[in-house]
Amino acid sequence: MAANKVGRALAKGLGIKLNYRNELNDEIRRGESVFSTTTADTYVEEEPTTLEWFHDVLPSGHELVQYTRSLFPFLNWIGSYNLQWLAGDLVAGITIGAVVVPQGMAYAVLANLKPQFGLYSSFMGVLIYWFFATSKDITIGPVAVMSTIVGNILVKAAKTNPDVPGHVIASCLAVIAGCIIVFIGLIRCGWIVDLIPLVSISAFMTGSALNIAVGQVPTLMGVASYFNTRAATYLVVINTLKNLHHSTLDAAIGLTSLTMLYLIRGACKFAAKKFPSRQKAIFFIATLRTAFVILLYILISWLVNRHHRKKPKFKILGTVPRGFQNAAVPTVNKSIIKIFANDLPSTVIVLLIEHIAISKSFGRVNNYIINPSQEMVAIGVTNILGPFLGAYPATGSFSRTAIKSKAGVRTPFAGVITAVIVLLAIYALPAMFFYIPSAALSAVIIHAVGDLITPPNTVYQFWRVSPVEVPIFFAGVFVTVFSSIENGIYTTICVSAAILIYRIIKAKGRFLGKIKVHSVAGDSIIGNSGKPILADHGNFTKSGGAHEDASTRNVFLPIDHGDGSNPDVEVSVPYTGIFIFRFSEGFNYPNANHYLDQLTNHIFATTRRTNLDHYDRPGDHPWNDPAPRGKRKKALVAEQGDRPTLKAIILDFSSVNNVDITSVQQLIDVRNQLDRYTAPSVVDWHFTSINNRWTKRALVSAGFGYPSITESDSSLHRWKPIFSVAEIGGSDSAAQVAENTANEKELKAARTLEQERPSHGDGIHADSDSGLSSGDMKGVAVKASGRVAVVHGLNRPLFHIDLTSALQSAIANVQARDEFEGRGGPGIGEVP
Repeated sequence: MAANKVGRALAKGLGIKLNYRNELNDEIRRGESVFSTTTADTYVEEEPTTLEWFHDVLPSGHELVQYTRSLFPFLNWIGSYNLQWLAGDLVAGITIGAVVVPQGMAYAVLANLKPQFGLYSSFMGVLIYWFFATSKDITIGPVAVMSTIVGNILVKAAKTNPDVPGHVIASCLAVIAGCIIVFIGLIRCGWIVDLIPLVSISAFMTGSALNIAVGQVPTLMGVASYFNTRAATYLVVINTLKNLHHSTLDAAIGLTSLTMLYLIRGACKFAAKKFPSRQKAIFFIATLRTAFVILLYILISWLVNRHHRKKPKFKILGTVPRGFQNAAVPTVNKSIIKIFANDLPSTVIVLLIEHIAISKSFGRVNNYIINPSQEMVAIGVTNILGPFLGAYPATGSFSRTAIKSKAGVRTPFAGVITAVIVLLAIYALPAMFFYIPSAALSAVIIHAVGDLITPPNTVYQFWRVSPVEVPIFFAGVFVTVFSSIENGIYTTICVSAAILIYRIIKAKGRFLGKIKVHSVAGDSIIGNSGKPILADHGNFTKSGGAHEDASTRNVFLPIDHGDGSNPDVEVSVPYTGIFIFRFSEGFNYPNANHYLDQLTNHIFATTRRTNLDHYDRPGDHPWNDPAPRGKRKKALVAEQGDRPTLKAIILDFSSVNNVDITSVQQLIDVRNQLDRYTAPSVVDWHFTSINNRWTKRALVSAGFGYPSITESDSSLHRWKPIFSVAEIGGSDSAAQVAENTANEKELKAARTLEQERPSHGDGIHADSDSGLSSGDMKGVAVKASGRVAVVHGLNRPLFHIDLTSALQSAIANVQARDEFEGRGGPGIGEVP
C-alpha cells in the first residue's frame, strides 16, 4: 500500500497521468444485451502486468533443472540401452568408419592440410557428439564445403603470415567458431537458423558442390600444378580446358576410379530393384564402394610405385604419421584471429547450415524431433575440444548421415563405434595410406559432392511454390561459380531477407464482405434433414425456418475475391457505412503506415464526409482540403450524394500477434483523422480475434476497446453492447435437455412473428443470424442453458471473439445511434 502511494506521488511529481483513459463505467458495461450481466457471470478482463512479463520470461527453479538436464540428452536413453540397439549401432558405426577414413583424408587435402588432420577431425567429431546429440543419424566430421573454406583461408594466410603453420590457424578457427556456436546454443537461440530459407540452403549446397567438384578436376587429370585451382569456378574450368594436354598418368587413375564409383552405385541400384529381397546386402555393397575403390587403387599404386617411393609414377598421398602427432593445446591469440576474422561469419554459417538442415531433414524422415539449440551445443563443444588433438572445423556430413540412417543406426552411440574404427586406422593403417593416389581421393570428393547438387525437378517445384524465390537460387549458384562460396552464402541470405522485409512492409490487407453459405454433402444440405438442394431452393433466399441456423451461416470473404474464391459468388458489403479490414502479415512499425494508408484511401473513395459544411468559413479549411465553391461544390455534392457516411470500422486481428508503439500511434492518428471526417459523429472501432493480452493492453492504452463518448454524444442510452457467452456446465443433464426444448419452442414462436414482418433485405442482424432483433429478444423469456459466462471482459465491449459478433455489435450501435440522434434510421436488422 505504501509502495502504491509512493508510486502515485512520484507519478504526480513527474506529470504522469495514471488515469488517462476514459474507460467504461458500470452503466455502459451492462447496457442492453441479449445476455445481460444479470443472466451471465460477470467477467472483467485484467491487463497483464510487467511482473507477469518477467515471470513468463525468467526461468523458474524447475525450468533451470530441466535446462541443465537438456544439455546432456543421452541421459534420457542410455539407461534403456539394450543388445538390439547395440547390434544396429555396431553395423552403422563400422559402415561409417569405412567411409569416413578415406573421406576424412581427402577433405583434409582439400583444406590444404596434411591427411592426418582429417582423421583427427573425424575421430573427435564422432567421439564427442553422442554426449550432446538429439539426432541419432548425424555424423560430425570433415565436410567438403567447410574444408574448402578452410583451404582458402590457409592459402591466403600462407602469403600474409607464412610463419604461422596452417594447422595452427585451422585449430584456432575451430575453437573460436565453436565458442560462438556454443554460446548461441546455451542461450537457446537455435531459432536463428530459421532465418535462412530453404532456397538459400539449396543454392549454397549446389554452388558449393559445383565449386568443389570443378576444383578437384585438375587434380583428377594431373594438371593442378599449372594454375590456381582455388580461383573462381569459371576460371578453373577455363584453365583446366587450356591445360588438358598436360594430363599425366593421374588422369587414368582418377577417371577410372570415378567411373568405377558411379558404376558400382548404378549396378547396386539396378540390383536392388531386380532383387528386392536382398536390398540390405546390396545397400552395404553400395555403401562400401568408396573403401573398395580406395583399397583397389592402393594395391595398384603399391604394385606400380613400390620401387619408386621417392619418385612415384603418379601423385600419391605420402607419409601419414601414426598416432596423434599434433595433439596440443590450440594456440589462440589476437594475431591468429586477425588472419581469419573476415571469414569467421561464413565459417559459422556453414557449420550451422549444413548441420541443422541435415539433422532436421533426417529427423522428419525418421520420426523424431531435434533441438536446434542443443545441436549447436554439440557442434560447438566438438569444435572446441577437437583442436586439442589437432582437428579443424567439423560439422554434420550429408552423405555420411544418409548412409548411417540407411544402415539402421539405433542411437547416437554408434558414433563411439565409428571412433574406434578411426582410431584403428590412425594407429594401424598409416603405412598403407602412403600409397593412396591423389587422383583417387579427388574422385572420392567429386563423387561425394555430386549428391549435393539440387536436381532440376526440385527447382521446378520451387517455381511452383514461390516463383519469386527461384531467382534467389540461381543468384546464389551464379555468385558461387563466378566469385566464391562465401559471397554466394551472403548473396542468398541478404536477398532473401530483403524480399521478406519488402513483403512485410508492403503487406496488403483485405476489405471483407459477407455471404451466406450452406454446407452440403452430396446433393443434400447438412442440417436440413437430408433435403436435396434443388428441393429446398428457398434456403438460398431469406428464410426463417427452424432449420436455418443449422444449415446456413454467414462467412466473410474479400470483396475483390483476392483470395481466389469464385468471382460468380457475390460478396455483399457487410452494412452501409461499416468496413471490415483484415491484416495479412501482422501489424507493426514496418507495415503500419502502408496498411492504414490503404484503409483510409478506400474509405475516402467510397464514403462522403458526414457534414460538408463542417467548417464555418472557407478560411477555416486546411490547405490540403480547400472549401469547394460554386459549380465545384455542386459537382462534389452530386458525386458523393449516393455515398454513405462512415459509421464503424472492424479490424480483424487474427494474423496479428504483437503491436508496437509506432503501429498503435498511427492507429490513433487515423482514428483522429476519421473522427474529423465524420464530425460531429465519431467512428466506432471494433476489434476481433485478438490473440495476445499485451496487444489488448496496448490498444486499451490508446483508447480502443470501449466506445468513444464526446460532449455532443454524451448520452449513454444509445449504447448497445453485444457480448459472446458460453456455457460453463450442466449441458448434458436431463433437466437441461428439457429446458433447451422449452427455449426452442419460445424461439420458434419468436421467429414466426419475425417472418410475418415485411422483408427489408438480407443483412446480418444485430443480435444473431437467426433473424431476431434485440427488440424481439426483449419479449422472449430466454432461459440460459445451465450457467453461462461472457467470453471476453465486459469492460472491453469492442473486443470481439469473431467477425460475426463484431458485425452484430457494430450494426446494433450504428442503428441505436441513428435512433438516438433522431435521423430516422432503419431498425435493427434492416438494411437501408
